[in-house]
Amino acid sequence: MYIDGQLKGELNKQLAALTKNVKLVMFTQELECQHCRETKQILTELADVSEKLSLEVKNFINDKEDAAKYGVDKIPATVLLDETGRDYGIKFYGIPGGYEFASLLEDIKMLGTGKTGFDEQFEEKVKNIKSDVHMQVFVTPTCPYCPQAVITAHKFSYLNDKIKSDMVEATEFPHLSNKYTVRGVPRTVINENSFIEGAAPEQIVLDKVQEALNRAV
Repeated sequence: MYIDGQLKGELNKQLAALTKNVKLVMFTQELECQHCRETKQILTELADVSEKLSLEVKNFINDKEDAAKYGVDKIPATVLLDETGRDYGIKFYGIPGGYEFASLLEDIKMLGTGKTGFDEQFEEKVKNIKSDVHMQVFVTPTCPYCPQAVITAHKFSYLNDKIKSDMVEATEFPHLSNKYTVRGVPRTVINENSFIEGAAPEQIVLDKVQEALNRAV
């Protein structure tokens, strides 16, 4: 059991703010997936906390069409959808455990309330991005600064369909950590050509996104 009675009570209080349903879609495979079972258990227990939450578990191999639909290319993967089934490009690759459980919880509250916490002027700046952006935020479950970076990236995705943002658990996907020279976390990779070290304020993240897009011109 990952969510004990005390934690369940705290989660109930936080999730009471949800006014909309949120759906978690997990892609798994029992063989050759070190953390799939633990991820499924965490999501199952979390979905049981609130009537506003639901969980659908899909097989990465058998449900290839769904994996392609959501752009899932590795497992374990968790995709968040709103009550209409809309996909905002918000993904978790790897177990959402440790400090990253907070990221998952904040994302659920965002989809369930429609609120990012950004001021209106800043939201408009994010919405005005016209080019495709892919953000990969490398984290570890023991990193207390990582949730801020993940949540900020996911808020950008929520506001703009052009932006896709992934949490990537660095130790579970060492080939990607090596590819992007991840020596410390959080490390955010933007469109393969710009990087942010540490948990940066949202304005700096926006500046880096613009920098990445300018490099591509």
